[in-house]
Amino acid sequence: MKFGIVVLPGSNCDHDALHVTKNVIGADAEVLWHKDTELKGVDCVIIPGGFAYGDYLRAGALAKFAPIMEPIRRHAAAGGLVFGICNGFQVLTEVGLLPGALMRNEHLRFVSRDVFLRTEETDTPFTNQLEAGQVLRVPIAHGEGNYFADDATLDELERNRQVIFRYCDESGRVTRESNPNGSSRNIAGICNRERNVIGMMPHPERCSEPLLGNADGLGIFQSLMASLSLR
Repeated sequence: MKFGIVVLPGSNCDHDALHVTKNVIGADAEVLWHKDTELKGVDCVIIPGGFAYGDYLRAGALAKFAPIMEPIRRHAAAGGLVFGICNGFQVLTEVGLLPGALMRNEHLRFVSRDVFLRTEETDTPFTNQLEAGQVLRVPIAHGEGNYFADDATLDELERNRQVIFRYCDESGRVTRESNPNGSSRNIAGICNRERNVIGMMPHPERCSEPLLGNADGLGIFQSLMASLSLR
């Protein structure tokens, strides 16, 4: 069970992801540099948050040309796990591993605070230790977290149960007021049809140990460990 944490120029959450995977859940983990051309035998790739290549053009647009992206594409195509967090989610849409796009927040302001997420699906490698409907309190920090896709794509995501997390209130109600960025249908995280690639805007690695005052994100990493132990 081995995690690879991708470091792109501008990544700033790589050490958070490395700490959680290596020191909190006790997995083998190492850094993957953006110029690497192989994944060093990792089972799960994590593309962390930050501002890859300064978010020039738009968030994630230049990252898709990084040499590390081609082995990540092959890894995903072979059924390997890929987890994009915040900027990592933006990158995954740019490289075509997830549908849709992340646009400027509806209110055009950067937002950094805790939000509530409702767990929509638990039959994924990323959520199998959570309960359907479970509400998580997870921090966000983004200016381009407004998930957008056309109605046909959104309907397909719903039909295939690819919407994994939605923004909600503390009671689990999906409301416009609980949506921090204008994201379509309150979507906070989605997976691909094969369910081995996920992207989410909130940061579970920032709330995965009691020392931080909130460990709601730990269940996601525990789900990954449980999934990898079965492989």
